[in-house]
Order: sequence, then structure tokens, then C-alpha cells
Amino acid sequence: MSLLEDNQSTDLEKMVGLSRRGFISAGALCGAAMFMGGNLLSRSVLAASVSAGTSKLLGFDSIPAATNDAISLPPGYKSSVLISWGQPLHKDGPAFDPSGNGTAQQQEVQFGDNNDGMSLFEFPGEHDRALMAINNEYTNYRYLYPHGGMPQSADEVHKALACEGVSVIEVQRKNGQWHFVQGSRYNRRIHGNAPISLSGPAAGHALVKTSADPQGKTVLGTFQNCANGKTPWGTYLTCEENFTDCFGSTNAEQTFDAAQKRYGVVATSKEINWHPHDPRFDMAKNPNELNRHGWVVEIDPFDPQSTPVKRTALGRFKHENAALAETADGHAVVYMGDDERGEFIYKFVSRDKINHKSPKANRDLLDHGTLYVARFDAGDGNADHPKGKGEWIELSHGKNGIDASSGFADQAEVLIHARLAASVVKATRMDRPEWIVVSPNDGQVYCTLTNNAKRGEDGQPVGGPNPREKNVYGQILRWRTDRDDHGAKTFSWDLFVVAGNPGVHAGSPKGGSTNITPQNMFNSPDGLGFDKAGRLWILTDGDSSNAGDFAGMGNNQMLCADPVTGEIRRFMVGPIGCEVTGISFSPDQKTLFVGIQHPGENGGSTFPEHLPNGKPRSSVMAISREDGGIVGA
Repeated sequence: MSLLEDNQSTDLEKMVGLSRRGFISAGALCGAAMFMGGNLLSRSVLAASVSAGTSKLLGFDSIPAATNDAISLPPGYKSSVLISWGQPLHKDGPAFDPSGNGTAQQQEVQFGDNNDGMSLFEFPGEHDRALMAINNEYTNYRYLYPHGGMPQSADEVHKALACEGVSVIEVQRKNGQWHFVQGSRYNRRIHGNAPISLSGPAAGHALVKTSADPQGKTVLGTFQNCANGKTPWGTYLTCEENFTDCFGSTNAEQTFDAAQKRYGVVATSKEINWHPHDPRFDMAKNPNELNRHGWVVEIDPFDPQSTPVKRTALGRFKHENAALAETADGHAVVYMGDDERGEFIYKFVSRDKINHKSPKANRDLLDHGTLYVARFDAGDGNADHPKGKGEWIELSHGKNGIDASSGFADQAEVLIHARLAASVVKATRMDRPEWIVVSPNDGQVYCTLTNNAKRGEDGQPVGGPNPREKNVYGQILRWRTDRDDHGAKTFSWDLFVVAGNPGVHAGSPKGGSTNITPQNMFNSPDGLGFDKAGRLWILTDGDSSNAGDFAGMGNNQMLCADPVTGEIRRFMVGPIGCEVTGISFSPDQKTLFVGIQHPGENGGSTFPEHLPNGKPRSSVMAISREDGGIVGA
């Protein structure tokens, strides 16, 4: 702990009575505010401020919740659309066709659907020019096809695959505003039909070989791309999440082995329906195809001709994002969450050190290293702010009971079936670990545990960092590595915030921790991001019914927190039916880029164009201050 942090802790301990070595969780001292729905004003629907708060880091007042079909922001902020689903990447490209009659080939050269995680890569020495790599997670059949239903042909499956993956675009700033550069030679799509290399310990293994790829080293496509990571050597990491939903079987009587069941495969697929029309998604015909997905994929955004690479050393599961850090002696660390109820948090440590002088020397750094999984203790039982200890357990063949006797013939099988290996070592089953981020100020690591309605069932005990049964609100976990070294195998943890609804439930647990008030309440924290000043931005993907347990919460939103005081303020509310996801900043911190995914998922939205009978389109928004200052300051 630095002297500055120690002084801050001492001052805060006097205010709220925390122990000297305890984590900081001061309750927000904001006054309660009544929920305010639609009828907000201005081009960005600038919301009325409610409370000044206490944090010196947060330079805006919390806004009320909202239920209207627009972007709501604090006074003095504005938003604009950077790019939307279907926008052609090149000047001669096909325009977006709202009828749904566009082809797969057209979609392959258009911005993908349902944008999610993203990273910005500044051109060296050019502060007004950058590339953005943006995930396109899935697609909405309601809007993709003229019939609005499940795909009915191989061509329609091809079109759905063309919507997913990653979009790389160039952006430039002119007159203080960032714009998409149509026609840039860097603009490209890496979609569900694109060739991807497979590397690392699992490449070429028998479990990843197919008749179409007998070498087991070239995969067709990346899809279900959730969140992301950015490496110190200038590459982008995209994470394959709900890949098993895309698989099914034309054999209704087919049985699945333990690994296939653990990864969630079912014969009917899960509202995707690709397998009846594309045999590579048919488990009856191509069971190994499943093992070729669920990886972290590395992309060089500055080389449009490069082939993306699936890095199997990082393990296979439903990856949410990949947060990069560095050990005290220079090795790369990647923190990862597996987004499913009762799954785990992982850490990868590279065998070799990062070469900061030669970025290209790091291109295969993530092919060699050690995968770990987290085990947390039961904590101290504090109802409002539990804290405790944890350790990283190595997932290597021949160690910790992971060997042939437990079903693993080699390290490749450990990685392909990482979930099973983590269960062998009795890792802690978590409340859907999603985004993980590392503080630029003190190196503490934050992870959203978005929700888990089955906590307390199915062998998922209540306690430790998962303190609430039938958890519909979620929480944000925080840990600090021993010696402040990301290479350490032990750490201390606490809960930075336990989400809840104090307007419906009094006190803990469903009212949330003390830094949750009727003014800033939210559910299902999902995305996370730090800016350079150390503000923690929280993005939600939860229940927006505004009723029952979620009364007064309105649409999904983005909040901003002071990690030192624990104060949280609502900064933005999204349009109807959306998820607020994906966050990045311009290098000068004067523009915040944020994703609006699936507006009008179940109808009711025409965001962002608001045309009569218009279709809603997932979009990346650029948010800035009207006075040109730093966002959030």
C-alpha cells in the first residue's frame, strides 16, 4: 500500500469505522430520490441531477432511473452514434436493409450486430486517429430475417454467422468529435465464417480434429463474442462465450458425455437452431466441432491480412472477458471469468516475460504458461461487507489430482475440459463471473458476479463472496494479491458492492450493501471499466421490467464508482430493452465509447434513429462533455 493510499484509508476509517487493513466500503451519503420515468429532455435526454454526493473523484451528480427509449445523461453531457449494426465498412458496400432481405455476403462487409466489448488502439504519434476492435456477440432473429423467426436454411445460418464475431474500424477526431472512417483499409470483419488458427497445447489434439480439418489447427469462425482484452503488445483479445448454445443434434435420442453436458449441450440447441441446416453444428455428425470453440482469440488490428489465433493455453469455457496484468518479474497475467451459474474464475500466467521493447516478440506469449483457478474461503461472515482470503490452484496435468485417474490423459484435455479440471481441485463455484478489470491506481482486481437465481441449490452453498441465496441482484467482488504481485498464489478479497433494491427490501441482503441507495440502485452488474483517473465504470445487463424486485430500477444503465470511498452514482440510462455493454475511452479521456446492445430486444424500441416503423439497431455511442472536459471529472 502506498503512502497516499494509507493516508486515504486512515481518513476514511475515522469516518466509517473500518479496520486499518480492511477494504474500503463507505456507504454513499446521498439523499434518497423518487423514481422518475420518461419525459426527460434534450437530444441526449439530459436528466435532472438529484444529489451532490461526497466523492471528489466523481464530478457529476447522479441521475434518476428512466424507462424511455433514449440515452439519459447528466446535465452538460451529450451523446452521438459512432456506428450501428449494418453500416457498410467500405464506401462501395451495401447499405443496411431494414427489411431483413440483405444477404450473408452483404453482412460480412457491414458492422456486425449486438456489439459488446471493445478496445481502442491509438495510432503511434497520432492523437486524433485510432482503431477500434468491437465484439459482435449474437443476432436478433426478430430483426435479422423478414419472417422474424428461427433460421430456415443454410443461407440464413450463414447470415447469422456473418453478424457475429468482431468488427475492426478506424475512427478519427475532427472538431472535437470522433467519427467512423468508412473505407479505411483497416476496416474488416472477423465473423463466424472466417478462418481462424488454433494454437497452444490443444492445437492438433485428437479432440479438435474434424473431417474438414484433419490437422486440428484451422477453425472456421469465431462467434458469441462477449467481452474483450487489450494486450500491452497492441493486440486484441476477443472472448467466445455462449458457444454451446449454437450446437444441437439431429438425433433426438443422442446422449452426451460428462464434458458435453457440463458445457451445456442439448439436442435442441438453445434458440439458435443452426444444426438442422449446417452440419458442423450438428453433434450427431461433428461432435469435435464443439471443442474448437469457447476460446480466447487474439487479433492484430493493425494488420488487416493477419489471421486471428485461438489461444488454447488460456482454457476453454464460456469466456466473458480477459483482463491483462503483469507480475512483479514481468510475466503476462490474464484474469478470466466463466459466465455461467456456479462456474469459476481463472488466471493464466505466461511462461515467458513480456518484451516491452519488441511488441512482435510477444505474439506467441499466450501459447505457453500456467492456468489457475480461484478458491475462496468462507470469509468473515459480515452481512454488509464480507471479506476473506483466497488462493490460486494450478490446473496442470499431473498436479493436484488432475491426471488419468480423474479423466485427463494430457494437458490438452485439461484445457479443453477446463471446467471439469477446476471441479477436481474443488474451486469455488461463483455467481456467474463476468467482466474482470484491474485498477490502474493500486492493482486491485474487480469482478462482476452478475446474478445466480440458483445459489443455494445444486451444490452451490451460500457464503463467502457469494453471500445470498437465489441471488437476483448480483455483486462486485474485489481482491488484492499478496505483495501486490499478480504472480502471487494467494490474495485477500472483499465485496465492493452488493447490489439490491432498498426501495423494495429493507436492509441486507436484498436491500444491498450500504453504498446502495434508492438513488443509485441497480441489478446484474455486467461490464466494468477503469478510466485513467481510477474511476470504476459499472454497466448492467439485468431485469428492466421496473416491477417487483426491480421496481424503480428502470432500463439498464451505466454507473460510476469511487473505489476509495465506495460511492456510486448513476451516469447513464439506456433505451428500452437494451443491455449497456462495452466501454473504452479516447486517449485524452474526453470521450467515452459505450455499447448499446439489442435495444428493443422484445419490441418497443426504434433506437437510435427513431424512424416510423424503424428497426432498433445495436450501436456504439460516443459520450462527451459539452465543455470538452474529461468525462466523469
